[in-house]
Amino acid sequence: MNVSRALLTAAALCLSTASAATYTVKTGDTLYSIARALNTDAVTLMKLNRLNSSTIAVGQRLQTGTAAPSPAQPAPTPAAAPARAGGAFMKTAATRYLGIRYVLGGTGGGGIDCSGFTLRVFQQMGISLPRTAAAQWAMGTPVSRRDLRAGDLVFFNTMGRTASHVGIYLGDGMMAGANSYYGKTMVEPLFSNQYWASRYDGARRVLN
Repeated sequence: MNVSRALLTAAALCLSTASAATYTVKTGDTLYSIARALNTDAVTLMKLNRLNSSTIAVGQRLQTGTAAPSPAQPAPTPAAAPARAGGAFMKTAATRYLGIRYVLGGTGGGGIDCSGFTLRVFQQMGISLPRTAAAQWAMGTPVSRRDLRAGDLVFFNTMGRTASHVGIYLGDGMMAGANSYYGKTMVEPLFSNQYWASRYDGARRVLN
């Protein structure tokens, strides 16, 4: 009887530990990189921890949910999940930098330009981009127009040369970027806007 009770207690403790699994944030971590390592998505982590933004601090303990799926519930298909998760988190990350004043060469809250905007947004995803639009054009994998998905970098010829402007595709025909004409970072149509459609160079995927 005592042995049976001990086994039951141990089993209960194991289940409790699995359901309350946590992760302690380390230097260099981002919410997206943590989610990717745990085979989940950043949006789920934000909901589990009741976070209003993607900002996390070193030493912070994050609830990660059940450590492993139940045998009766097969794990989701790994091929499709990362793209959806990355796209959803990209939209959240991009909104943090909307409405900032356009300043050529800027990369901060006081002012930002197109490549500064993409650089800062991707930093939240744990991805380092070069400083200029032309250098970012050399990153990742080329993506055709029909295969665009949220998180892809979209490039334009606005100064008589390839990739002189860059933005982030958000899905549903919309993109986010720093618009010098309107003087701020904003979300706007991509292909239904004649200005951007006529100057479109192509896209690169750096978020897998």
